[in-house]
Amino acid sequence: MQQADRFDPKVLRRAEALDALDSILPFDRRNFLAGLLTDDDVETLRHLARQGIGDNSLRALASDLAYLEAWCQAAIGLALPWPAPEALLIKFVVHHLWDPARRETDPSHGMPEEVAAVLKGAGLLRADGPHAPSTVRRRLSSWSTLTQWRGLKGRFNAAGLRQALKLASRASARPRGRKSPKAVTADVVAALLKACAGDRLVDVRDRALLLMAFASGGRRRSEVAGLRVEHLTEQDPVPLDPKDPDGPTLPCMTIHLGRTKTTQADDDTSVLLIGCPAIALTEWLERAGISEGAVFRGIDRWGHLERKALTPQSVNLVLKRRIAQAGLDPKAFSAHGLRAGYLTESARRGIPLPEAMQQSQHRSVQQASRYYNDAERQMGRAARLIT
Repeated sequence: MQQADRFDPKVLRRAEALDALDSILPFDRRNFLAGLLTDDDVETLRHLARQGIGDNSLRALASDLAYLEAWCQAAIGLALPWPAPEALLIKFVVHHLWDPARRETDPSHGMPEEVAAVLKGAGLLRADGPHAPSTVRRRLSSWSTLTQWRGLKGRFNAAGLRQALKLASRASARPRGRKSPKAVTADVVAALLKACAGDRLVDVRDRALLLMAFASGGRRRSEVAGLRVEHLTEQDPVPLDPKDPDGPTLPCMTIHLGRTKTTQADDDTSVLLIGCPAIALTEWLERAGISEGAVFRGIDRWGHLERKALTPQSVNLVLKRRIAQAGLDPKAFSAHGLRAGYLTESARRGIPLPEAMQQSQHRSVQQASRYYNDAERQMGRAARLIT
């Protein structure tokens, strides 16, 4: 399968239709998506946007839909059917979850080489081997959601598909890894701040971004990219020492999160920024002359501020660039490491889990407690019987 010619009238029409989603879908992906999606796909995405679906959810749906369309064309030579038959859903599972050991003796096991080659050629498949079960389940969930939004009923709860997914997940034997192999804890943040200790505009921005993202509870990169001046409220200074209300004070700021991965737009969810992070954020806004709109924006190579907000991907690149400048391995860290690092650091300092979760806005105690458990094990005696 070859991506449709970008000068094809149908592709150009779809690209123009996707212009309406430019604030949600990256502009540089517009032509790429237009070449993979059908007219009905584009209309479905526009309908979802009008219905108020979250920006992050829409981006994920668009990405998964493009992958599904490309895979279907490569696997069966046809556009994605709506609704998809159960056999096609099972084929998708079989192509993406398989046993690496069996593949060594049976080349036909798993995704066919010609299908993988097409997806790699389109930049949609980067690694060899089976997918993570969580990725396959997410794409099936997106497939199901898009089917429902088209007013159709799919076979996503069919017993055959559930059994195939269960057996294939077990066969793939791919251990679950964290989104960021290493947590960005306070010591790492300190090294990053040294890497951007200059007086350039980009240094001021990156200091504010890193401090805000960590200190506000480990904000997701999408939340950092989506932060707007309207979300910030300056509060009265708070005591440096809570036990000494008449002593020195620190500046305080409230960040209203609005719609996030775990909240809705009408939720009155907020977190606090106190001390150095609040000072750094205020300095950035004043230095950049930003009084409304996106807080964190691009800066061109000449040091000029751009109007457009950073994308979530750009937030990740900012972190990785500063990681490299600090002499650390960029492959070992990602933006999600700020979220993991906040909870890990909270555990190390003995902050109660419920208090940390108020700031991080984790909804799952089980998920948040994993970082606490890891920190306790590292500092405990059970793994130190022989040292």
